[in-house]
Amino acid sequence: MNRSFKRGATSCEELKHVHVKEEAPYDIQDFPEDEDELTGISAQEEKFEHFRFVADKGQSLLRIDKFLSDRIEGISRNRIQQAADALCILVNGIAVKSSYRVKPLDVVTVVMDRPRRELEILPEDIPLNIVYEDNDLMVINKPPGMVVHPGHGNYTGTLVNAIAFHLKYEHGMDMTDPRLGLVHRIDKDTSGLLLIAKTPDAKTYLSAQFFNKTTKRRYTALVWGNVTSDEGTITGNIGRNPKDRMQMRVFTDGEQGKPAVTHYKVLERFGYVTLVQCELETGRTHQIRVHMKHIGHTLFNDERYGGNEVLRGTHFAKYKQFVYNCFTVCPRQCLHAQTLGFIHPRTRKEMFFESELPQDMQEVIGRWRTYTAARETGEQQI
Repeated sequence: MNRSFKRGATSCEELKHVHVKEEAPYDIQDFPEDEDELTGISAQEEKFEHFRFVADKGQSLLRIDKFLSDRIEGISRNRIQQAADALCILVNGIAVKSSYRVKPLDVVTVVMDRPRRELEILPEDIPLNIVYEDNDLMVINKPPGMVVHPGHGNYTGTLVNAIAFHLKYEHGMDMTDPRLGLVHRIDKDTSGLLLIAKTPDAKTYLSAQFFNKTTKRRYTALVWGNVTSDEGTITGNIGRNPKDRMQMRVFTDGEQGKPAVTHYKVLERFGYVTLVQCELETGRTHQIRVHMKHIGHTLFNDERYGGNEVLRGTHFAKYKQFVYNCFTVCPRQCLHAQTLGFIHPRTRKEMFFESELPQDMQEVIGRWRTYTAARETGEQQI
């Protein structure tokens, strides 16, 4: 298996499920591919041992990158050097540089931020809504509530578990990869289209399109408030909120976070909420949710960002009950990845897909449409 550390990483990343050439077959944890992902940790947080080697009494002085590359199958010295730079290679409990020379009886360990048991990818026969599939890729319509990849207590029942089952007879894909086939992600409670690579070459080609921002992605969202401008662009770096690590936030000074750009267009207004279309120019964690909150229009029923409260409207009890009934109908943020466009890795032809809004969002939008019409005719006094 060709598992490796991610180039340019800031933590130990992507040395996944490699095989040790001697001693016990430890597994190495895969880490977030983007520092914006909420599961990232700093080098100071708790680490877990995944590899341990003890140099024998007759060990001659040898650079640690050479020492480890001789013992871990499929890992280049360059990747191990990057891991050392990320403070993930220890000798006798102390982080060392890749130039360190191993001495007799040195205890060499490679550490990660999560226990090895969390890495196991079990193929599970979970139904997938496959919109399109060929020998190179799949386009999947993900339902709300499905976690995309394992981590943070979600070790089974994820999209990756389902993909592992679906691709178990495919050649060339590493079935132990915690991000098997993924070239981008959407949040657990966001529904919609996801692109899955079925071969290593397809994954490389498709991932490059997301990195170079040439894909076409549009989302439909229901947000709180009356968005007065028919269309607009939101810019502002997005990074982790220092006061709440489970949230992201906009840093207007531009000195923190990563650049993010979201274009939006109003589709329909319902007075107290607005249906908008959002087009991503970048792909930061929670980008639409954070950008819309930043301009005063939190996503409807987005619990993490405060959208699960009555943020606009009247104080009448009936109105509040109407809103809470809508929350019950769509018990998640009202966000759907509706369109996806990209260049096919083999044919080099442009492909474009679109999915209908899921039933929960359709019903909530229908209720707001009915409510707004009743208010305008004077039939609804709440």
